[in-house]
This record gives sequence, structure tokens and C-alpha cells, in this order.
Amino acid sequence: MLTTAIAFVIALGVLIAVHEYGHYRVAVACGVKVLRFSVGFGMPLLRWQRKGSPTEFVLGAFPLGGYVRMLDEREAPVPPEERHLAFNTQPLRSRALIVAAGPVANLVLAVLLYAAVNWIGVQEPMAYLARPVPGSVADAAGLHGGELVHNAALGDEEPRPVRSFEDLRWMLTRGALESTPVRLEIASAPGAALRTVVLALDEVETREADARMAQRIGILGPWTQPVLGEVMAGGAAERAGLREGDLVLRIGAAEVVDGQQLRELIRASVRDGKAMSQPWRIARGGQNLTLEVLPDVQQDHGQTVGRVGAYVGARPQFTTVQYGPFDGLWNGATRTWQMSVLTLRMMGRMLIGEASLKNISGPLTIAEYAGRSASLGLTYYLGFLALISVSLGVLNLLPLPVLDGGHLMYYLWEGVTGRSVSDAWMERLQRGGIAVLFLMMSIAMFNDISRLFG
Repeated sequence: MLTTAIAFVIALGVLIAVHEYGHYRVAVACGVKVLRFSVGFGMPLLRWQRKGSPTEFVLGAFPLGGYVRMLDEREAPVPPEERHLAFNTQPLRSRALIVAAGPVANLVLAVLLYAAVNWIGVQEPMAYLARPVPGSVADAAGLHGGELVHNAALGDEEPRPVRSFEDLRWMLTRGALESTPVRLEIASAPGAALRTVVLALDEVETREADARMAQRIGILGPWTQPVLGEVMAGGAAERAGLREGDLVLRIGAAEVVDGQQLRELIRASVRDGKAMSQPWRIARGGQNLTLEVLPDVQQDHGQTVGRVGAYVGARPQFTTVQYGPFDGLWNGATRTWQMSVLTLRMMGRMLIGEASLKNISGPLTIAEYAGRSASLGLTYYLGFLALISVSLGVLNLLPLPVLDGGHLMYYLWEGVTGRSVSDAWMERLQRGGIAVLFLMMSIAMFNDISRLFG
């Protein structure tokens, strides 16, 4: 809990500070007098002002936002000798640059964070495929499990190397959400010739990126050897005589290909609330044995499933994914662009009802994932920060009056018509923007509570 809270506060602090610094830095460069730079709202916890600087820097008690207060005739009287330093007297181009600088700073931060992950390197599972879910897109494409994916392409794009299973998962997620087929170049065995399979992800009907989407695609995880790990005392595995290190070859009439399939067979060993005893063919110490196994019946998220009381499946094969200076930066920029486009597409699909509003996450979900990523290590936390930074940048560019994108919309109107938006219309648009933003926040909080406590 403490790790989650600290990781959440650090994440918010960094992302908000970078966003507001973008506004601040460009405002100063354009000759605007900045009165206050604040990270957080409410009672100031810290405040300081550099000698000779007009700007007061403040750290507020509530870190759910920030602001840059500039000299502006619309907010307070401005002395005639300082009128040229006021924001509202600046040329249209300068005002637009100052407003756009915040979201752009978040997107630049995402590029650098993704690049840092690439430069540091991270251990990720290799792109060996587990046995596909029966009846799924992967199953229909002729995948059997154990294949290694070398290259992949989205739609008509050129195939690119797949460095890890996470690379593949990202490609499949994009394909499903964008309703675009994915081509895989795979080898069925080490040294075997590559063959191409096409996953018809344009036929996957999905409104949100969830477990059901993964089930429809059929690739749930990397291939693992179907061996048993630690066996719990008093569990079904121990009662049947199973031991740690046993390699499961067959359960009943089903040949076991990998750990994922083994887990599914165990879970499905319950009929009408009762577990079914089945013969397990295993390899142990160079010998093949047959043992009768009767799983225990347990409840899992409202489903009645079988359990054997043992860790199932070996650790997948891992590889170190690391890039050089230029490739790492380019990959960071590419990932930021792809995430931005995907975010906009999902927002558009939610607007017209083609995607579920459950895809909107709020502060509770963000805090949960901040804690999870921080517990996994630095690179995972940096990747999480990059993802949220992209979301913050894209969200602030939306043409809602209370956001930076709304102000850019006003400036576009001014640039086209030669006159600014009237005060009456400005007030109406602001009220409408606040209502839309409040609705989005309410949906996000409802989704958070449903995910965490539902």
C-alpha cells in the first residue's frame, strides 16, 4: 500500500511538473511574465522565488493538477509599462505555442522514457507461442503452440522483427483494437524455414482491451514447458503422487503441449460442480508413469474450476531486449506515436459507441498500476510513466474548452475569422466543457470502483 501511494504521488508529480514546465518555458521564451508556477493545488507546502525572478514556485498539498499563472489583463489590472509582458497582448502564434507546449512536453517526456527503457534493457519472455485457445483466431490460422515468432506486420506494413512476447502482445492489441489483420512470420522449430500466417483480427469484435479480447485472439501467453513446480502439502497433486519436476505428457485423451494448456485442462476438469478423475501420463527421471488425479473444486471469480495444489508450468524462456542510442530513441518516438494514435482512435470509437466506456481509467486504477509497475522494477515503472504521459498529452489536446486543446480551438477560430471568441460564447463553452469533463471523471471513478471492488 505504501509503495503504491509513493509511486502514484511521484508519477503525478513528475507528469504534472513536466506539463506545466512546458507552458512556463515557452511563455518565458515568448517574453511573457510568469507570476506563479504551481505543482498541486490547495495550501502551499513549499514556496520559493529565485533572486531577480518574477516567478513564485509553489508545491501544493493536493497533487492532482497544477497551473502556470501569467500576467494577463483579463485576470487583473496590468500596469501600462508591463502591458507588453501580458499573455493576452501576445501575437496569436505566441499564445498558441504557449498553450500547446504543455501537452507537447508530455509527449516528449514519453519519448525519452520509452527510450530510457530501451537503453537500459529489460528481461522479457521470448515470442514462443503457447497453444492457442480452441476456436480462436490463432487456432483458425493453424497455430499449434511452440512456434517462435520472428517478424510481424500490422495490415500492409513491412514486417518488423519481434524481439519479445511483449512486442507481439502490443502488435496483437493494436490489430484487435484497430480491426486490422496481423501477419506473423514463424518457425515451428529452431532452424526451420519461416512460414507466414495471417491472424484475421479484423474479425475480432471487441469494445475494450480485456481478457475476452485475448481469448478471442487466442494467444494468452508465451510457451512454457508443462512441468509441475512446488507441490502444496495436502493438495490434489500430492494425494495423487505427483512431484515437483514432473513433465505432464497427456491428460486423458488430450496431449499436453505447454503450461498454458495444462492450466486450462486442470481448470476445465469440473463438470456440474464435481471434479472428474483422469489419468495423467507424466515423465519422471527418464521413465513414463500414469497416475490418477482428482483435482480439488474451487471458486475463482464466480466460476467453479479445478485446482491441483501445485505451481503449473515452467518459467518461460527470457531474452534481454536492449537498443542502441539512436535505435532506442527512434523506437521511443515510434511507440509514443503509435500510443497516441491508438488513444485517439479508442476515444473516437467510444464517442460513437463502438468501444466501451469501461476503457476509461481514473486515479484509483492509475495508482494501482503505479504500485504494480514500481514493484517490478525501474524499467517497468518508467514504461508506466511513459504510457500515462502519452495519455495526459493526448487528453489535453482534445478540443474541450477547459483543456489546452479547447484554447487552441479558440485560437484557430481567431486565426480563421480574425476576431476572438466573444465573452458570452466563451462562458457557454466553458460551462459545457466543465460538464463534459465532470462526466468523464465520473465514468472513470465508476470504472475504478467496479474494477477494484466489483
